[in-house]
Amino acid sequence: MTLELSHLDRRFAGFRALDDVSLSIAPGEFLALLGPSGSGKTTLLRILAGLDYPDGGGVRMGGEDFLATPARERRIGMVFQHYALFRHLTVTENVAFGLRVRPWRSRPSRAEIRERVERLLRRVQLEGLGGRYPTQLSGGQRQRVALARALAVEPDLLLLDEPFGALDAQVRVTLRRWLRELHEELELTTVFVTHDQEEALELADRIAVMNNGRIEQVGTPEVIYQQPATPFVCEFIGKVNRFRVRRHGAGFGVGGWMPEDDPWQRDVTEAVAYVRPEQLWLAVPPSQPAWEARLRHIYLAGSVAHLELHVASLDQPLEADVASEDLSRLGLQPGMALRVAPRSAVLFPLDGNSVPRSEERWLWHAPSPVPARV
Repeated sequence: MTLELSHLDRRFAGFRALDDVSLSIAPGEFLALLGPSGSGKTTLLRILAGLDYPDGGGVRMGGEDFLATPARERRIGMVFQHYALFRHLTVTENVAFGLRVRPWRSRPSRAEIRERVERLLRRVQLEGLGGRYPTQLSGGQRQRVALARALAVEPDLLLLDEPFGALDAQVRVTLRRWLRELHEELELTTVFVTHDQEEALELADRIAVMNNGRIEQVGTPEVIYQQPATPFVCEFIGKVNRFRVRRHGAGFGVGGWMPEDDPWQRDVTEAVAYVRPEQLWLAVPPSQPAWEARLRHIYLAGSVAHLELHVASLDQPLEADVASEDLSRLGLQPGMALRVAPRSAVLFPLDGNSVPRSEERWLWHAPSPVPARV
């Protein structure tokens, strides 16, 4: 059943943790709540879990008041960042805990509990480790125990509060791909809180980007990355080059580059533009508008090379990304001169106080074919 969040508000001593938050979560969806610390994402998760209550607004599931249901009756499984396992209980006892504390009328038999726990340990790839204690497991294994415990109660809604935040990078990559496969197998409605953009982009069906208690944008990972709705989303998701453009005659431009098809028709005199590093052309023909740039540094980061470019007409550096294997093919060396220009950009007009107006964004794409990088 669809989970409908309507106009949720939550305040703490004058601080507005949630500010008119509305969101619809479809059955079987994997939704990521993404945002910086203090954006309200964990507060929202705690309200769904029954650990907190909003000052205003409501949540409905299947037409019924979800918040009126006691927390223990909401059929929710929750996984915390720091596992929250019982140290004095074995892996088997931890996973079975939620079943053994049920009222006796709804409590499975001992044989059913044992069978369900064994099945879950196989599913989370921990078979044979049921007799160990949490201190005898690695961080990744503890997180799998926490997930198995959440799944043991057969929840309708799985809530994950930065479950991989305490793990090292390699373990995180392995576990999040495993979690995505498990989600597709179980088809559970899942809400995942994270401040890690890469996790959200890789795992989620949809992402809700939060900032200062409000939802800035909701969409698929592709839409969030390629079509950001606000300047905050532009700057928070991935890397981005930011610069101002001003009106010159009939159109906008800066330093010799001018995007075509101005949608604002002289109503706007200044705007701010955002360009992803991978959306910079590195060898623009002389016939096309571009910036004269000098390659200052090359930073290798595995399969990607980050190029720091100095553009005198912008009076600021730009960053471009290319595949590491292309460095020698393109003959790129620090100190060489290049002609660079955006392939696409997101522009927001500035008002009289130099504040971007998100409602009038312009998603610009170069009309000509992409020139070869040579």
